[in-house]
Parts: sequence; structure tokens; C-alpha cells
Amino acid sequence: MRRAPCYAPGGGRGFGHGFGGGFGSGRRGGGRGERGERRRMFDGGELRLVLLKLIADEPRHGYDLIRRIEELTGGAYAPSPGVIYPTLTLLDDMGLIEATDSEGAKKLFAITEAGEAELDANKDSVERLIARLTDVGEERQRTDSASVRRAMGNLKAVLMNRLGDRDLDEATLHGIVALIDEAAQKIERL
Repeated sequence: MRRAPCYAPGGGRGFGHGFGGGFGSGRRGGGRGERGERRRMFDGGELRLVLLKLIADEPRHGYDLIRRIEELTGGAYAPSPGVIYPTLTLLDDMGLIEATDSEGAKKLFAITEAGEAELDANKDSVERLIARLTDVGEERQRTDSASVRRAMGNLKAVLMNRLGDRDLDEATLHGIVALIDEAAQKIERL
């Protein structure tokens, strides 16, 4: 079965199929591309560079990498194990990381000299990628306030209830519209 390609914010094709929730999956936040398709968080080798950077910071196992990326994005994105573990295997096969002392059944990975050289060669890209993850997290913090969602839900419920009244007169309807417009203007001025 052939799958349709997904495009990332930069316009390139996504990294593999089944990219655990991807950027814009609706499950974890994000957005849609210009043509309405889901966007991926990472293009081609970008995930490899992010994992390499995080492992260079300190030896990590797969689950820790998933958690760290989720932390960077403020919970907006968490790659699936089905993407992380094959990518770790690839990095290991490329000689960029190596398994070290394990924590029980978990493989702990550390960066190799070749991995350090790869990071150095892609320093600007790595910095942009980490900044992008951090920006997603900051945006999530600005826009994902539970109290705002609660207040919007409350307003919606009250409006649906009030607008559902059969004996709602035109003056009341105009009063509701005026209140909503006034609230919007006040919020805009904050």
C-alpha cells in the first residue's frame, strides 16, 4: 500500500511513515500545510541530528529522548517509539552513537567521535532545530492555557443555551453581539 507524502514546514518530505503524532496531527498540536495536509515536525535527517545533539548533551535511552523532545515542545509533540528506536539503530549502524552500560533492559546511548564530528559539521542546522522545538514549546505555553479553554467553553455553552431560546428577541441578540465584540476589543488591547 502506497501512502501519500506528508510535507514539513520547510516544504520537504517527512521522515518516514508513521511518525508518531507528527507536527500538526491534531493529537498533539501543530498545524496544517498550505494544502491542508499534515505537516511533519522533522524533514529527512533532522530527527537524527536532534537525537545526536541530545545524546551529546548526556547519554540517553530511547524513552528519555522521547520525553526530552516532549519537554522542549511543551508537550506539543512527542515522537513515537516506532520512529525513535529505528533512528537510534541507524545512528548506531552509522557509528555516530554507541550503546553503553544499560539501565536494566534499556540501552543507554552515548555519542562517538564520529558523532561529535557530524554535530560539528551541522552545527547551524542543529541550533535551528533545537530553537524550532523550543519555539513550539513557547508557542504552546502562550496559547494552551487551561483557564482560557475553560472560559471559552463556558462562553460557548452559555451562548448555545441563550441563542437556543425560542423567544429570543432582536434587541437581546444585538446585546449579545455587542458584548462579544466588546470583549474581543478589550482582549486585543491587553
